[in-house]
Amino acid sequence: MSQDAAAHDGERATYDIAATETKWQRVWEELDQFRADDASPREKRYALTMFPYPSGDLHMGHAEVFALHDVVARYWWQRGYEVLNPMGFDSFGLPAENAAIRNDEHPDTYTRANIAKSIESCRKYAASFDWSRTFNTSDPEYYRWTQWLFLEFFKRGLAYRKNSPVNWCPQDQTVLANEQVVNGACERCGAEVTKKNLTQWYFKITDYAQELLDDLDELEKTWPDRVVTAQRNWIGRSEGAHVDFVIEGRDEPITVYTTRPDTLFGATFMVVAADAALAADLVTDEQREAFEGYREEVRRSSEIERQATDRPKTGVFLGVHATNPLTGTQIPVYAADYVLADYGTGAIMAVPGQDQRDWDFAQVFDLPVIRTVQPPEDFDGDAFTGDGPAINSANDEIDLSGMGVAEAKSTTIAFLEGQGVGRGTVNFRLRDWLLSRQRYWGAPIPIIHCPVDGEVPVPEDQLPVTLPMLKGSDLKPKGTSPLGGATDWVNVECPTCGGPATRDTDTMDTFVDSSWYMFRYCSPHEAERPFDSDLVNAWMPSQLYVGGVEHAVLHLLYGRFFTKVLNDMGLVDFREPWSAQLNQGFVINQGKKMSKSLGNGVNLGEQLSAFGVDAVRLTLVFAGPPEDDIDWANMSPEGSLRFLQRAWRLSGDVTSAPGVDVTTGDEALRRTTARTVHDAAELVEVYRFNVMVARVMELVNATRKAIDSGVGPADPAVREAAEAVTILLSLVAPYTAEEMWERLGHEPTVSRIGWPEVDEALLVEETVTAVVQVKGKVRARLEVSPDVSDADLEAAALADEGVQRAIDGAQVRKVIVRAPKLVNIVV
Repeated sequence: MSQDAAAHDGERATYDIAATETKWQRVWEELDQFRADDASPREKRYALTMFPYPSGDLHMGHAEVFALHDVVARYWWQRGYEVLNPMGFDSFGLPAENAAIRNDEHPDTYTRANIAKSIESCRKYAASFDWSRTFNTSDPEYYRWTQWLFLEFFKRGLAYRKNSPVNWCPQDQTVLANEQVVNGACERCGAEVTKKNLTQWYFKITDYAQELLDDLDELEKTWPDRVVTAQRNWIGRSEGAHVDFVIEGRDEPITVYTTRPDTLFGATFMVVAADAALAADLVTDEQREAFEGYREEVRRSSEIERQATDRPKTGVFLGVHATNPLTGTQIPVYAADYVLADYGTGAIMAVPGQDQRDWDFAQVFDLPVIRTVQPPEDFDGDAFTGDGPAINSANDEIDLSGMGVAEAKSTTIAFLEGQGVGRGTVNFRLRDWLLSRQRYWGAPIPIIHCPVDGEVPVPEDQLPVTLPMLKGSDLKPKGTSPLGGATDWVNVECPTCGGPATRDTDTMDTFVDSSWYMFRYCSPHEAERPFDSDLVNAWMPSQLYVGGVEHAVLHLLYGRFFTKVLNDMGLVDFREPWSAQLNQGFVINQGKKMSKSLGNGVNLGEQLSAFGVDAVRLTLVFAGPPEDDIDWANMSPEGSLRFLQRAWRLSGDVTSAPGVDVTTGDEALRRTTARTVHDAAELVEVYRFNVMVARVMELVNATRKAIDSGVGPADPAVREAAEAVTILLSLVAPYTAEEMWERLGHEPTVSRIGWPEVDEALLVEETVTAVVQVKGKVRARLEVSPDVSDADLEAAALADEGVQRAIDGAQVRKVIVRAPKLVNIVV
């Protein structure tokens, strides 16, 4: 066979995808190369991905996040770190329970079958997880400690019960935390959320509101901007004042919170949340019937709807008046839907001149408007919310006239405090975390209710409080927990007095389970405590946390709260659990979210069968920056597979022996290899995995070109390049990389061989291309020395003929030089 024919035949050669995957799965299982060693002297790194709900087989979203996460975990192994990269399953929750009801089975049956399938798929997908640390949140060995932590919070006053209006999902028949209501609907099932008065358990996250906010200043250096912004907005710190209003016929004044005490002179009425207990307490007998009818209407509306700025304003007069503490004026008190019961005290002073919602309400009910801030002359709107001099804001004892907003606020607060009718205060939008759920498949709340001793913790030696065996129709939601029907389980003796008592029948929100799982991974088989503190402190905080931005407020905020409490308990040495975070985008199809009803779903299993794991992984990583959405309709796994086969063929072309002295190889190719390896490390560190892949592709092409142009397959530089390609590809395409490594004459596994060494001398560039811009457009490219001075580079740029033509005699106003890469000329 001629040399040309052999080369052509080599280009057509491919490897058997299915056989290759089966082969290396067996080898990897035997080697167990990603098991983390707690005792290793190497520097530790903790790569954590948000653990999934076991809904069955993996889908495209899992494929994306695992591929992106795996790049970093494998990179850290190659750089010589000891890496903790665990995986478990967030296995409590409504999907399993609803499936069990449909199938007349126990949720655990459904859950464990799905977990087994998920693990099998994860292994095939070649995710570098340490499977020795796997656990499920529905394991009694795990939720024993979830219950133990609840009781520790209870002892510290951070877990408590109260009766209040709560978000109620009529379909799932359970309460929801504020964070679980999205656009007025249940984030799980999409049903419209209503309000219901219930006695529920809460975690006092508000005790940590200020610290949760302050610590974002440090996290913003390594967390995505949109996550930090979302948390800041959700915590919602505002500075203002509590102001006391005397109500006719009532001994105790009503206290309202306002961020604008400077506008108190313009308060012409008061509004109380229609669903607040205060409204029912204030209403007169004459107005009660109208109020009760209105309140029922309000309860059918979601908070999102009530807060909409374009919603028509409605309300009802409660029949009483309050006294404005600065003007002495009697102002009417209304119940309305645009004030929320859990904001401040559930009542506001209404200043229609400075608040648009108050303005709109005043127009509907023909109430007076008094401006207290002077709008600019060209202002033609309704309420004016900007800064400006105070007007109409004086009495015999205080005069705010002409003051700006900031000065008027501080002056008003000082006056109110001096008069004993108000005080400066800080308020937060954040509310305490409602954690009770009226469903079966969750960790039971370990409290016993005794008519004599009240709320009694279950003794520690009786933990875990395991779930009674219910299935099928017994699990159907009834508006109260299905656990209430398990009378043998519910009725117990009080641990304190020995009298008859009952267990709490609610279970915990699954976000409680996921608020501490990252600690458990450090010692997953610990039997005497929730985790080994020494090991947690050795591994954590995790250096990277990968997951969806949809958890920006919910899970991430709760996990941060738990960490601070655990630190206060002396269990961990740090107060933030995740040093850095990476969000992945969504995998969509044809411009839309994948949906069965739209017929645009993409079956991951079919993609893996058609193109192989490596091609799918490579496609997802190469698609763009991790945070961008990926439209699968625009992706080409076929193209990824062609590239992988090309790289594989390259490994078969190398004819030099392993261990050959690469310093004798072709210098140009060696420089390309060194630069690729150097840049790849920098790109992975800043999560630009797609660009890293592009650089590997360029190296494959450069190596092929070197072979075909006369350098030849025996040149040591070709081996050096092929081995570098193999190690870099091991981050993204582990099956292909392992095959290549074997063909290059090495023993497995390439995933732990170490990062390629780079000769720094090969990175020194003899010349650098400097770009010259005139009026923002590139007019010249100059080859200059890497150490060229600013003055010399400026002179060379101004002397260039193309630059002179672009300037065309105009006056040069400024020359910005960033040697050796850029000159920007402003004319």
